Amino acid sequence: MNDAIIALPAPSQAGRAETPMAFVLAITAAYAQRGLDPLPALQSAQIAPELLHLPDARITALQMEWLSGTAMRELDDEALGWFSRRLPWGSYGMLVRASLTAPTLGVALARWCRHHGLLTDDIHLEVKQSQGVASVQLAERRDLGTLQEFAVVSVLRNALGVACWLTDSRIPLLQTTLRLAPPPHAGSYRVLFDGPTQFNAPGHSLQFDAGYLSLPVRRDEAALQRMLQRALLLTVRPYRRDRLLVEKVRQTLAEHPEHSRNADDLAAWLHLSARTLHRQLKEEGASLQQLKDAVRRDLASDLLLRTQRPIKQIAVEVGFQNEKSFMRAFKGWTGRTPEEFRLAKAP
Repeated sequence: MNDAIIALPAPSQAGRAETPMAFVLAITAAYAQRGLDPLPALQSAQIAPELLHLPDARITALQMEWLSGTAMRELDDEALGWFSRRLPWGSYGMLVRASLTAPTLGVALARWCRHHGLLTDDIHLEVKQSQGVASVQLAERRDLGTLQEFAVVSVLRNALGVACWLTDSRIPLLQTTLRLAPPPHAGSYRVLFDGPTQFNAPGHSLQFDAGYLSLPVRRDEAALQRMLQRALLLTVRPYRRDRLLVEKVRQTLAEHPEHSRNADDLAAWLHLSARTLHRQLKEEGASLQQLKDAVRRDLASDLLLRTQRPIKQIAVEVGFQNEKSFMRAFKGWTGRTPEEFRLAKAP
């Protein structure tokens, strides 16, 4: 999936060792399937072979990235032996590329799941939503054997990583469900998936707020090429920025202006304190004033283009007390006066 794994820091610099040894053993099993020796790959990831015999041993996420990347290249199989046929180098990158042109995450994820079925029919992936909860569901169509846990966890984490990358947003999970008995390393799941994990569930799924499905896809081909240099980070790095609040604020400002007179009213409508609202918007790289200006700019532009209403009337409708202050603000937003904007867009 990625083109290169290069110039990486020592594992001691890359966080705590929390990835269970069971996943390392699964990769060595993939080597055994091909009659190949995994030792060079273990050495390149700085994993001592004797750790394989210690069930409680752990490696860092970065070591897992190194090991997976090496194994995928050497086995020419991005599925690392999970499925009945190999997924050649570049398969998962192709899935992401096919989703780039989707307008929203919901469309992109549905496309990603559908195209995954073209790679293998051993599993079936589907996006569903009900009562405000979205889920990526994974159903097994053949026995995945001893690689079941590694396969299911890896595919679900990849789906989540792709979703976060496409929207440049952290997507917190409400719950992860797995049709598996709790493994000895069940404690590691608090790192693998945020939110609670339910074992012995009816099916495998990731569950999150359905509002994220409406987020726009923010990536392009150039961003994809950069990401592919270290694509495995999609499954090992949690996103910190959560863009859903920005979209909720923007929607409220546009659709419910009566709740947008001040930060206190808006925060109460969103079930937040004003302090929390400002703090979270700042963490997302936005401010309430910026969002207010963006909504008023979009509304004013729409009214200027779709109607012949006087500029004074439009100024009042978008929340300005007088025409002069509206004209000054609009020129700051667009570089043109409202009249120049209207004339420039006229057929």
